This record gives sequence, C-alpha cells and structure tokens, in this order.
Amino acid sequence: MNRDLLQAINQEIYRRFPEVKDKRPRIQKQDVSQSRSISKPPTYLLIYQSQVLTSGQQMMPRLVRVVVTEQGKILKISTSR
Repeated sequence: MNRDLLQAINQEIYRRFPEVKDKRPRIQKQDVSQSRSISKPPTYLLIYQSQVLTSGQQMMPRLVRVVVTEQGKILKISTSR
C-alpha cells in the first residue's frame, strides 16, 4: 500500500476517531475469492487499536477496522464499543 494513501486514510480515521490518534494500523491484504466470476481488485484491512476510559473509570479496548481499496478509497468502517 502506498505510503501517501496510508497517511491520507490515517488522517480521516484520526478525525473521526480521535481516541486512536497517532496509532499505527495493522495492515492485512484481503484476497478476493476465486469462485466469483467478476474480478475485483484486492482490498486491505487496517486495524487501529487503542484503549478508552469508560464512565466507570475502567480501561476498555477500542478497535477500529477499516476496509480500503488499493486506490485508498474507504469502503467500510466498523468499530468496537
């Protein structure tokens, strides 16, 4: 994955989820299943991990999962509570 695209994606995720700011994502390449007749470009899964303080003063892990294309387009974002 291109370094400039990764920086742009990081900025967008940091803007939406400030609790993961300055955390580097774990990157996994996702291959498209061979059983599909339509060829799709591979996507990447970026996983940002952090901890947040709850109202009960306990630390809770926070995960933000982002699926992006090779061109840097964000396809899906999901997060833990």
